[in-house]
Amino acid sequence: MKQQRITISLAILICTTFLKAQELPLTPEYWEVNSRGHVFENFKGQQSLYLFNGVAKLKEDVFFKTGVIEYDIYVTERRGFPGIQFRIEDESNYEEFYIRPHQSGNLDANQYTPVFNGLSGWQLYYGAGNAAPISYKMNAWNHIKLVLAETDAEVYINDMDTPLLYIPELKRAPQAGTIRLSGGGPSPFHFANVKLKASPNPAFKSKRKDLQSIDENVISTWQVSNSFSERELESIYDLNQKKFKSLTWTALKSERSGKANLARVAQNEGNNNTVFAKITIVSDKVQVKALRYGFSDRARVFFNGKLMASGNDGFRTRDYRFLGTMGYFDAVYLPLKKGKNELWIAVSENFGGWGLMAAFENKLGVKVD
Repeated sequence: MKQQRITISLAILICTTFLKAQELPLTPEYWEVNSRGHVFENFKGQQSLYLFNGVAKLKEDVFFKTGVIEYDIYVTERRGFPGIQFRIEDESNYEEFYIRPHQSGNLDANQYTPVFNGLSGWQLYYGAGNAAPISYKMNAWNHIKLVLAETDAEVYINDMDTPLLYIPELKRAPQAGTIRLSGGGPSPFHFANVKLKASPNPAFKSKRKDLQSIDENVISTWQVSNSFSERELESIYDLNQKKFKSLTWTALKSERSGKANLARVAQNEGNNNTVFAKITIVSDKVQVKALRYGFSDRARVFFNGKLMASGNDGFRTRDYRFLGTMGYFDAVYLPLKKGKNELWIAVSENFGGWGLMAAFENKLGVKVD
């Protein structure tokens, strides 16, 4: 009888609208937990889940796309990344918002990121529009509310009258999915008071922004290979394309920011942590063109078969504060011949975001295929 009541209660969540928020009790009957440790308990006056390095998924599927998600986290100064995963397509594809209590007061006190093929992209989406500074209440409950429209969102933390963060573009295609609590990181945190309220048109307080088109000088489409081992590129300075003739290729459009999230079309599995992203540059004459680029985590730039540049921008590769975030931090000067030129960039990934971006200083006299 108890299981029947749970099923009936959760079935309500499949509806497209609610008259009021639906509370999801934090008790074992409702949640399937996969973690290094967890306890359902009454803590500081709240029925809660103490979750360590894992996730808690609703036992019954919830088809939630737009509306409001609310929950509480008991915040301490311990390092961790507790939050919520939503619009879950499968185990490896979803949207995520989490907080960084150990960064309280800093610009990266929290983070929105999409997850594609099991790879979080926070290094690609770090900063304004995806995070905001806030000082958390320490050793106390903090209330978090996400207001989700089809393609953008608001985040409220403690102050329910003023949005802390407006996210102008959710990166995954909007589709209904279930939710999970996530106790990411090295420390456990308590969750309580999880509520959902579905709505096709949730009210926003933020001034919603028109998204700008991609800059005309940015590489807007890449051909991306399937993944292979980075070791295959060791000691290669002159690219023998026959060696890679078995690669398969998928077109990937860059986002409006110019960033191409390679995890959209490739998987980082086992030792297969590297892809090629390639373009053909057609020049109307012999000339040199500056190409600014960024990557995460490592890159090798081959132009007309020759290795031109390489770099490592991985997490903490420069010092303990370097996060490995991506931007137009490097440049290469391409000696274009008249006609077709081939640019292949190998990008290798550890964690945190598998990305590439590139833009000419100007595209006069060239076109990109």
